[in-house]
Amino acid sequence: MTSDDTILLDHGAGGKASHAMFSEIILPLFHNDQLARQDDGAVCEVPAGRLAFSTDSYVVDPIFFKGGNIGDLAVNGTVNDIAMCGAHPLYISVGLIIEEGLPVKDLQKILETMARAAEKAGVKIVTGDTKVVPRGKADKIFINTSGIGIIPEGVDVSGSRAVPKDKIIISGTIADHGMAILSAREGLEFESDLKTDSAPLNHMVKSLLDAGCDIHVLRDPTRGGLGTTLNEIAAGSGVGITLFESALPVKGQVKGMCELLGFDPLYIANEGKLIAIVPEHHASRALEIIQADQFGTDAAIIGEVTDHLPGKVFLETAIGGRRLVDMLTGEQLPRIC
Repeated sequence: MTSDDTILLDHGAGGKASHAMFSEIILPLFHNDQLARQDDGAVCEVPAGRLAFSTDSYVVDPIFFKGGNIGDLAVNGTVNDIAMCGAHPLYISVGLIIEEGLPVKDLQKILETMARAAEKAGVKIVTGDTKVVPRGKADKIFINTSGIGIIPEGVDVSGSRAVPKDKIIISGTIADHGMAILSAREGLEFESDLKTDSAPLNHMVKSLLDAGCDIHVLRDPTRGGLGTTLNEIAAGSGVGITLFESALPVKGQVKGMCELLGFDPLYIANEGKLIAIVPEHHASRALEIIQADQFGTDAAIIGEVTDHLPGKVFLETAIGGRRLVDMLTGEQLPRIC
């Protein structure tokens, strides 16, 4: 296959073209002992401990955007879902659903970014599948990734473990990814250097755990944004949550775009940020560790867990008011990840 080629239905038929795509494009990028065996599944060595497992699918439009593309978004997304369980991600599977006519050079670029993302996160892509559908039956390419990781002994992280007086930390500026995707869409171009925040967060989580921080909750506020994710935690833990508007890290460009378009940054997707909810006496240390990570320099303590109105999230505004932050209703930005 050459970079001038396009994907044909033949590439998904399991014959010579399929094998050529695997041996010439996929295997050289992701080569490891498990994948090289070309079995129907991967046989992997797994250390003793509890297993964390997650799966997700990516249908983002457009597939290329500032700072990344659908490939590294898919790898980082599953790595982060595993890490939010307090686990060390180990292995990932990749399923590709490709529309007939996709340029091979675009597929090559996507796979190359996936390989770099896996290496950066320290995980192996060990098995997968490719299907090709006729023109008009998909939108360029959809990707499914599943992953497994090991939860260290003594780690108990869950959305049901927040308790009153816990502090809430966000690892950086919110709504970057959603606004980067929006700005890349046809007819909505902005003169901006804003790019996706997609990044692997497992090393940050490992640093927190290695330092002995007692982490009650870890979540990555993707679709639905920070506001929806905190509502899920409040409901799951049976607690109230108070946010401080003056503490929320939001880039000026993002704030301006949201004001222009009528969006609330609290409900815009993030792909490289985490929420850590920790006991009050661990908050300062946890914040320092997160800020020392390359993806956590803008981290901040943005709120606290309360026993007031369990299941509800409130925002204390910069002018001294107080408003309810409900779950997102409807879909502000479809095809965001």
